[in-house]
Amino acid sequence: MEVATLSESTRKPGIGRSRAAPSFLPAIVAGALLRIWMFRHFFEVNGDSLIYGGIAKNLLLHGNYALTVGAGETYSTLIRLPGYPLFLAACFKLFGMENYAAAAFVQIALELLGCLLLADVARSIAPADLKQGAAHCTLWLAALCPFTAVYSVSPLAEAPTLFAFALAMWALAFFQERPGWALALCFTLAATYAALLRPDGALIAIAFAPAMLAGWRTSAGTAISIKRAVRMTLACILIALAPFAAWTWRNWRVFHVFEPLAPRYATDPGENVHAGWEAWFKTWSLDFVSTFEIYWNVPGDVLDVQKLPSRAFDSPAQYADTVALASEYNKSLELTSEIDARFARLAQDRIAAHPLRSYFLLPLGRVADMWLRPRIENLPIDLDWWVYSHHHVETRFSWAYAGLNAVYLLLAAAGLCMRPRMWKWMLAYILLRSAMLLSIGAPEARYTLECFPMLFVLGGTALYRSMYWVLLSALKVNASAGRD
Repeated sequence: MEVATLSESTRKPGIGRSRAAPSFLPAIVAGALLRIWMFRHFFEVNGDSLIYGGIAKNLLLHGNYALTVGAGETYSTLIRLPGYPLFLAACFKLFGMENYAAAAFVQIALELLGCLLLADVARSIAPADLKQGAAHCTLWLAALCPFTAVYSVSPLAEAPTLFAFALAMWALAFFQERPGWALALCFTLAATYAALLRPDGALIAIAFAPAMLAGWRTSAGTAISIKRAVRMTLACILIALAPFAAWTWRNWRVFHVFEPLAPRYATDPGENVHAGWEAWFKTWSLDFVSTFEIYWNVPGDVLDVQKLPSRAFDSPAQYADTVALASEYNKSLELTSEIDARFARLAQDRIAAHPLRSYFLLPLGRVADMWLRPRIENLPIDLDWWVYSHHHVETRFSWAYAGLNAVYLLLAAAGLCMRPRMWKWMLAYILLRSAMLLSIGAPEARYTLECFPMLFVLGGTALYRSMYWVLLSALKVNASAGRD
């Protein structure tokens, strides 16, 4: 009888183990403590944060979507979508001008709420006997993930984007079960705001919109339900397009350009995009080191040829040309049209000589770097973290971070193999985003961060399944020993 009772409880771990499973509160508290610790050690306001904050200040003080330069002079801009400046403007209005710390704490709260939403997604899509356990594992994976946690304390668009993705996934998961206006509008607003935060946020709508249509098929296929689905679709499309129509009209009225999102190279109309420099950089860039040491410094800082990797030169003659070109640039630290044209010719020569490398190998290598590199860009760790002789502790920590990143990826892959509901759409988003990143010439690990809500849900489901198998095996062994 004892063996039968044990076997019966293991058939329904969502019920049999739910009483023993920890509540959600400890995970949320642990996640909050992790983020507060990160806030104390890693909170900074610089770079893009100041750009977003400058736009937010001008919105509040002057009612103008603009940046301030020099002695209070402002100029209109379109280099950033309005989603995050509006978020900062709301925080500044509520908590005081330039109170970036308050904005960070709002982001912490949003991200922890997003963790709860993802746990609910896992509960919804996991197999019936794994629902409760998958929800708990997903919550712990999301709450204690240092890669996303560190961005919750940074005044950047990543944390609100992750929350918007979690909300969109939550709305979609329950819409498939109970199609209705409230959930459809929730998904639309979440996906729209994700796109207003970052242009690539629109991928969440592209990847998951077919799942919304699949959800409509779960309702009765009557003429009334079809009419309702058509009305719902049209309403959602209009709501999603409305802010971008307003943004496009504003850009046309102010700059006389058609720009529904944001420029690829974050430049205002009339500014030089340095296409030749960009093309040359992409013919050899492969990792974040090149982004940090070279790409972010030019123009405006010295181009140190000694920091260029050997793959930046195909021959001694090309090395000499590059040295001469860098020397010419370093005289003024400006990428003039002539210098940019010379970089373009150098890029054309390199691409013609090695098209496979330029169009296939390097893009794949950059995407691999963004997925697999230790996510230490926000930590005080040297770029050459792999040189053990320079810093033993940092090297060991970085490899541990790389290992933790690999654990999240492997758990997600195992979750995909289980094929829970919505797995196709989560995989579609991951593949779409990875394909988009093939066009990125300056890799950063944070560009794959938007995939982590999917990794949490898939990984949490797989983690609980593996724990269930271990428990089941242990119970069988104990039962067998009891019979003996």
